[in-house]
Amino acid sequence: MSSPLMKPGMVPPPPGEESQTVVLPPGWQSYLSPQGRRYYVNTATNETTWERPSSSSGIPASPGPHRSSLPPTVNGYHTSGTPAHPPETAHMSVRKSTGDSQNLGSSSPSKKQSKENTITINCVTFPHPDTMPEQQLLKPTEWSYCDYFWADKKDSQGNGTVAGFELLLQKQLKGKQMQKEMSEFIRERIKIEEEYAKNLAKLSQNSLAAQEEGSLGEAWAQVKKSLADEAEVHLKFSAKLHSEVEKPLMNFRENFKKDMKKCDHHIADLRKQLASRYAAVEKARKALTERQRDLEMKTQQLEIKLSNKTEEDIKKARRKSTQAGDDLMRCVDLYNQAQSKWFEEMVTTTLELERLEVERVEMIRQHLCQYTQLRHETDMFNQSTVEPVDQLLRKVDPAKDRELWVREHKTGNIRPVDMEI
Repeated sequence: MSSPLMKPGMVPPPPGEESQTVVLPPGWQSYLSPQGRRYYVNTATNETTWERPSSSSGIPASPGPHRSSLPPTVNGYHTSGTPAHPPETAHMSVRKSTGDSQNLGSSSPSKKQSKENTITINCVTFPHPDTMPEQQLLKPTEWSYCDYFWADKKDSQGNGTVAGFELLLQKQLKGKQMQKEMSEFIRERIKIEEEYAKNLAKLSQNSLAAQEEGSLGEAWAQVKKSLADEAEVHLKFSAKLHSEVEKPLMNFRENFKKDMKKCDHHIADLRKQLASRYAAVEKARKALTERQRDLEMKTQQLEIKLSNKTEEDIKKARRKSTQAGDDLMRCVDLYNQAQSKWFEEMVTTTLELERLEVERVEMIRQHLCQYTQLRHETDMFNQSTVEPVDQLLRKVDPAKDRELWVREHKTGNIRPVDMEI
């Protein structure tokens, strides 16, 4: 498994015969043969040679220690549209020599070198951790989705892997589910408010202690009326909870799941295409190896006179080997194009998922703030329903109540006296 900081890139070039910048005369270009050997092309005359041209006279000279400025290569094949073919066979001897006359059909260490520089995980090519343990983040210090979900991760059962993008989709869908459950929670809260309001209104109509008189009776009647007022407050609270909290939570991104599936299918299709292109590369690489082996075998047979193969047979085998190299180069180019497309879509889509998650969290935060605001308002209105009760309770006067009652119900103020004899 690659480091989370590893992002895919083009398969890197293997180190060639020259690893420093090549200073060439005007009109000369430097390329790698399919076997990884460097050759030179005069773009004006189409002349090709194995030897590096002299910077002074344009005559080939022995190569020196220069750094390569060539475009990226894959297993020895450049992919920028530059000439892919090595010098014509007329410039070479069919037989090997101990010097620079190595023919194009011989095997090269480029595949091994490429594998040392890269690592392939589920058809995605990453820099090898030993050569590039970390890469520069696209959004440093932000812990962005676009930086940490390139590789695949083992599932919880350890039976397979889950793509990094799939983890992001799962988080998005989980967030949508959490949002739905929050909406259901508010719905239950609304039901409690509605039931509470209904019970308050019913209780306010109760006739218990309705015959209480005086200022205390007035205060008691206001207590019962405050219940009806409070019931109205809670009904309004439940209605606002529905329109300003529950409904927005439920309706936010109604097509979210559908959009996520569309996004998932798009990235999955690109990943499938990448896997198909990778399989084509491996097939082409195998074909090239077989062609190279065939060419080398025929060349050796000719050298030790074990076969009457003609040089024309060798040229035919060399052409097939070169064609196999061109096929591999084309497959690698298509693979890199597919990986680049997947890379671009991954960056774009993960940043969009990141934006959607921030938007979702902010939306929920705002509506929960609205919930608390409604609660504060409800508490304030509830307080206002009991203020008249407080005022009447402060005015309760037992003496005054007694006076009023006596005046209304008195039967006489003459007290009895003793009986006289």
